[in-house]
Amino acid sequence: MALHVIVGKGPVGQTTAEHLVARGHQVRVLSRSGGRSTETVEHRRVDATDVDALTEAARGAAALYNAVNPPYHRWATDWPPLAAALLTAAERTEAVLVTMANLYVYGRPSGPMTPDSPLIATDVKGRVRIRMWRDALAAHEAGRVRVTEARASDFVGPQVPGEHSHLVRQLPTLRKGRRAWVIGDPDAQHSWAYLPDVAATLATLGTDERALGRAWHVPSTPPRSQRQALTDLAAAISVPPVPVTGIPWPVLRAVGVAVPMVRELVAVRHQWDQDFVIDASGTTQTFGLTATPWDEVVRATMAGGPGTG
Repeated sequence: MALHVIVGKGPVGQTTAEHLVARGHQVRVLSRSGGRSTETVEHRRVDATDVDALTEAARGAAALYNAVNPPYHRWATDWPPLAAALLTAAERTEAVLVTMANLYVYGRPSGPMTPDSPLIATDVKGRVRIRMWRDALAAHEAGRVRVTEARASDFVGPQVPGEHSHLVRQLPTLRKGRRAWVIGDPDAQHSWAYLPDVAATLATLGTDERALGRAWHVPSTPPRSQRQALTDLAAAISVPPVPVTGIPWPVLRAVGVAVPMVRELVAVRHQWDQDFVIDASGTTQTFGLTATPWDEVVRATMAGGPGTG
């Protein structure tokens, strides 16, 4: 039984901790606020930008997981010191650094995205993520540290708070039978990442040496547009489909003047105004991981998402 240290106790960190415990590992979760330790998961209060404290908390770990989630509009300022501290701590402790990442690095896609797709993002958030990965990969290639990265599309599942998911935030609307206002084109095809599949991928990358030195996509079911996905979610609780309408981009730009979160969404409109689909076949072929069937994802999400009961 190895020690696995997770930095961040949000949905990704908590679900990954549960998955690692189920595999028989010892798990320690680090966060600014700490938490109540249990028989299976130890919680410690640690500032992840404090490299000495982070190193001490990760000492003896087989893997160190970056499951941090800075505020969307503060990536450019918050991520560089966090990423640098995590990389240094992994180097000092010789733990494998497993980073939870996303698809921002690819910019506007011209087809299904694979881990080998060019990293051509031009927006601020995409460039931040590119720099993080390139710094980690350079350290890996120099023999200083061992790294790997999981990239996933937008999250779905009962573990995901509404503010963290474009689908989950619509669940109260579905239950009330009201119009769903969505970002971008409601009919553009989109990949969705079920959070337990994200956790399974992270846990695998942290325990299999074949993962090292490259990025991997989280297996996802065949893409569904926002309209299709919301229709499926409504059907799971036997309610009629609700009207689904895209919020006009000029409206979002106007709102974004005062609301930083909305402003950041407009900056990555390419993820929502065209098909945004991933190819995770390499993950499946190498590790045997597959996506949870969509109907199971839908049932679980509706059973435990916001507005239940």
